[in-house]
Amino acid sequence: MLRWTVHLEGGPRRVNHAAVAVGHKVYSFGGYCSGEDYETLRQIDVHVFNSVSLRWMKLPPVRTAGREHTREGPYMRYGHTAVLLEDTIYIWGGRNDTEGACNVLYAFDVNTHRWFTPKISGTIPGARDGHSACILGKAMYIFGGYEQLADCFSNDIHKLDTTSMVWTLINARGAPARWRDFHSATIIGTKMFVFGGRADRFGPFHSNNEIYCNKIKVFDTETNCWLSSPSAQPLPEGRRSHSAFSYNGELFIFGGYNARLDRHFSDLWKFNPEGSSWKKVEPRGKGPCPRRRQCCCMVGDRIVLFGGTSPCPEQGMGDEFNLMDHSDLYILDFSPNLKTLCKMAVIHYSLEQSGLPHDIRSDTSFNTSHPPA
Repeated sequence: MLRWTVHLEGGPRRVNHAAVAVGHKVYSFGGYCSGEDYETLRQIDVHVFNSVSLRWMKLPPVRTAGREHTREGPYMRYGHTAVLLEDTIYIWGGRNDTEGACNVLYAFDVNTHRWFTPKISGTIPGARDGHSACILGKAMYIFGGYEQLADCFSNDIHKLDTTSMVWTLINARGAPARWRDFHSATIIGTKMFVFGGRADRFGPFHSNNEIYCNKIKVFDTETNCWLSSPSAQPLPEGRRSHSAFSYNGELFIFGGYNARLDRHFSDLWKFNPEGSSWKKVEPRGKGPCPRRRQCCCMVGDRIVLFGGTSPCPEQGMGDEFNLMDHSDLYILDFSPNLKTLCKMAVIHYSLEQSGLPHDIRSDTSFNTSHPPA
């Protein structure tokens, strides 16, 4: 019974941020917001969402001797990635308009909330943003993105062995995925499933050549080979800046944007790897408006979705201008329990709450709006 169960307002207003779930909490790093001078924040900001209390908290910046410590912590950025391995979150890539793109690996200890920069070696990927990152075992895989120095899209795969901290450029066999940025790459089993993104027909990016991928490309991490991926109808529209996650061995995508169609999406699709088939999914409840550049994190059987940007209502569905950045949060529950369904009924039908237990009354009040803690 897939259902949108929670809608909150008042969280951090962020676009092109990166986030990862740690237990019942979601850690969100950086991003930007239109109209805010976010680059004045020397160090990347960190917000934490508690999926039990349904409250946000902003962590204080790391300080040394009374001053903000900027050497070990990443500068404020967007288009970066965050992955979790044991008790460490690795932040890689991203850019801002002052510092440019970055290829320094930063690590965040979830127990101490401290930054450090691991000593690395090997073939370090070029600085970029709009790439993807995913974890399999002790390895982090980086794919694609827009490389600043080369001034072009990439379709290389880089692997970081977090045991030895050695970067390797993978010599992949087979027909590779098209170069692209702002796509998604999701690990299911030992394979990486790449979907969407913005590419260029002729190599170096030019808006007149912009195309959007809507076919799955599969990379087998055991053989280092790109696999053939037969198309099956129906297919979702090509898009970039969407979200992707796996659940029960299937790939899900939400939202995104297609400039050719001048359209933002709020649809949810799932891909079955065994049958190589897509299916549009229609969850119950009221979900997010069409948007892109949001974050989605899986917490148990629930997806926490927050942030992103959409066209202003008065501007219709236009693209690059007059966008509205979001501070809202939604939870998509794959298996809502009876307590959750009861709380939703109380809210939907505006039922009398005075006779309900305190925790139920508290939870129902959070399902409308609240400011960050």
